[in-house]
Amino acid sequence: MAAKPLRIGIVAPASRIDHALADRVNAIAAAQYGDRVELVFHPQCYLTSGHFAGDDAARAAAFVEVANDPSFEVVWFARGGYGACRLLDLIMPRLTKAAFDKMYVGYSDTGSLLGPLYAKRARSVVHGPMPADIKRSGGETAVKRALGYIVEQAAEAIEPSVASIGSPVAAFNITILSHLLGTPFEPNLEGHVLLLEDVSEPMYRIDRSLFHVTSNPRIRKVAGIRLGRCVDITPNDPDFGEDEVAVMERWCARAGIPYLGRADIGHDVENKVVPFGPWRGA
Repeated sequence: MAAKPLRIGIVAPASRIDHALADRVNAIAAAQYGDRVELVFHPQCYLTSGHFAGDDAARAAAFVEVANDPSFEVVWFARGGYGACRLLDLIMPRLTKAAFDKMYVGYSDTGSLLGPLYAKRARSVVHGPMPADIKRSGGETAVKRALGYIVEQAAEAIEPSVASIGSPVAAFNITILSHLLGTPFEPNLEGHVLLLEDVSEPMYRIDRSLFHVTSNPRIRKVAGIRLGRCVDITPNDPDFGEDEVAVMERWCARAGIPYLGRADIGHDVENKVVPFGPWRGA
């Protein structure tokens, strides 16, 4: 008797995707894994409500439906954008035991969900590429990397420093983590090495977010911070005079947090996988 396929439910907690994107990702999964994997794009992924993939209620309902369904072993977020934080008070109280016995995969805006799920001890919380990365030049590589980790925990998919860090790890967009801190959904990251990245922010906003992040009492108890790529930095007038490394080093020094160098994560096709928590091997 053939083994049941790994069922991966895909929802869009922020912005929408289109059917053509889903078709391309389905084709990659079929070519890579055949009938070992079943991708299920929830119809909500294609809804439109202004900026969002459906209104807050629709996006929350889709997430809860897939998360609480024990037939899905993985929830893969379709894309970022903005909107996941608007769902937190609508979804977290409605999650059942089945929701915490899953793998959740995404990055960027979906860090607003990854952090609270990690705080509630979901089985596996993973920073990694999403289906929408197929739209980037060379995006097939990123999608295959995510599937490689989801299906096989492929070692080559994982950010290179993770296996040697020796502390639990977590990865976030700088702005998203800053906005989670001080809320009821803040994860406890004491003792972790944080891998942080950002996109489409001017340097002064990155600086301001890092002030907030490194001033948090729990963040001051992390084991260190590694800096991923900050891409598409928008112009500053006058010029800010520091790059992201200088800014990170300064705030880490003021907060007494070890700065541990660069990390291979970011909003690009080279974005590597970071499983939250202690390293368990791959």
